[in-house]
Amino acid sequence: MRLSLAAMALGATLLAGHGAFAAGARWDGADDLPVNPLPCDGGAGTVVSKAYDGGKAVNAPNMAGKPITLVDVPKLIGIGYFNATSQGMQEAAKELGNVKVTTDGPTEAKIDEQIKFIDNYITRGVNGVLFAANDPVAIAPVLKKALSKGIHVVGYDANSTPDAREWFVNQAEFNGIAKSMIDNMAKEMGENKSFAIVTSTFTTPNQARWIAEMWAYAGKCHAKMKWLETVEAQEDNILSFNQASTLINKYGDQLSGLFGMTSVATPASAEAVTRAKLCGKIAVVGLATPNAMKPYVKTDCVKSVVLWNPVNLGYAAVYVTRAVVDGKLKPGDTSVEAGKLGKLMVVNGSEILLGSPFTYTKENIDQFNF
Repeated sequence: MRLSLAAMALGATLLAGHGAFAAGARWDGADDLPVNPLPCDGGAGTVVSKAYDGGKAVNAPNMAGKPITLVDVPKLIGIGYFNATSQGMQEAAKELGNVKVTTDGPTEAKIDEQIKFIDNYITRGVNGVLFAANDPVAIAPVLKKALSKGIHVVGYDANSTPDAREWFVNQAEFNGIAKSMIDNMAKEMGENKSFAIVTSTFTTPNQARWIAEMWAYAGKCHAKMKWLETVEAQEDNILSFNQASTLINKYGDQLSGLFGMTSVATPASAEAVTRAKLCGKIAVVGLATPNAMKPYVKTDCVKSVVLWNPVNLGYAAVYVTRAVVDGKLKPGDTSVEAGKLGKLMVVNGSEILLGSPFTYTKENIDQFNF
């Protein structure tokens, strides 16, 4: 478990009885970008108009209406979440009829391996690269290399630095996910209770952004909640289970909630709580696919699973790429047509917003199969 001295010092402060936000320091795992917490009463937040800040494919060939070949390189392959995004991509490709998509990537969430896969496909020659970044900065040079060779680049799920890709399909606005996560945890464990977080790595862009927004929203709307610690577990099931178990043993009765920030960490945390026979005493709230969480939801060990539809996320990424190639999505546009999903909004300059987060519960989870 990697934990900085500053984090341990802050944890000690929390355990001494101070509020989670007294020191003003962000939780470990959060990034240092500006935050925009949503209103506490459930009202809509403000979306600030921003000029296009994405990159550009240099001298890209005119493939409007012509068959194109795309490669999808997610954080890793072989887990349910990215199987679902890949399924959505294949559905979109079939509908469009002039797109071929291949999903390929590392079997572990390692940025160096992800870069190698992308670089190999640049050498082979493709019309577009789809990616979900393991590290927003480290992945940027290889994505810029693709752009420099006229290859279109579209991100989804986890962003890069904006200038390294043209567009990013955002599954839900980060502050929306944060609000849903914190509100559900406050409802389940109570306001004056303590929680910990199991994430992948402190540099994974989407999780770092969610945690930053969670910190901001909790400080604004649930200031009595106490943060104990954030631990890294990669995207590894065994490590996630072990980290959650360590937190349970370390904090004992002080721990009332666990946040899982990945589709691996959340079911692993639920399994750790189940094996510790602490269902009902430790709330588990997190991001995960419905199928992975059904056993825990049906036993009432987990009441809230926050996510979006990853099949739709992959589907939208392909439609966005096709629109870019066809010249139907250009810098300055405010929306894009995405097949069965209809019109999707452009936000934050170069992001395509899939929609609001969804909470899966015992009442609705059987309606979904992914």
